Amino acid sequence: MKKRQFIQAISAATLGLAYAPLFAQSSKEPQKFSLQGIDVNGKKLDLNDFLGKTVLVSFFTAGCSLCTRDLKLMREFYVGNAKRNFVLLAINIDEDKKDFETYNQLIALTIPKEQRFPTVWRNAVGHKDNFGVISRQPTHFVINAKSQFVFKREGTFQPNDWDNLWESLGT
Repeated sequence: MKKRQFIQAISAATLGLAYAPLFAQSSKEPQKFSLQGIDVNGKKLDLNDFLGKTVLVSFFTAGCSLCTRDLKLMREFYVGNAKRNFVLLAINIDEDKKDFETYNQLIALTIPKEQRFPTVWRNAVGHKDNFGVISRQPTHFVINAKSQFVFKREGTFQPNDWDNLWESLGT
């Protein structure tokens, strides 16, 4: 039983059955995320290409120190779990394309090819996604292999986020 389900069950039991409907799961269809763009190598990228894989979508800017830290840790996770049907997608949200290009030049010089993951510029012509307004850097979304939203983290990944990401690989 997941933490949220456990807390809901305990809360419903504590408050009595009269309040149980307050904790019932919504019958509303869960949000399906979409993303279409062109990666740094000029290749078309579509979130649907990764069906059957757990996907970590990370929104970042080139000058963000928290983003750099998170992407370094996520790169290590990516390298260790790529064979477990895990994909990391980095979505750059810099206003100026030059910042995005400079970032990618640095990556090309410092990161081995097998450790690189798809990176796109959100402000590119033709880029489309429905992840909404990104107000904190970095912001991460985890989508499991069944294309179900797992969680969103605004700001740096927390220790239990890594656990949740790891668990999502098994679904």
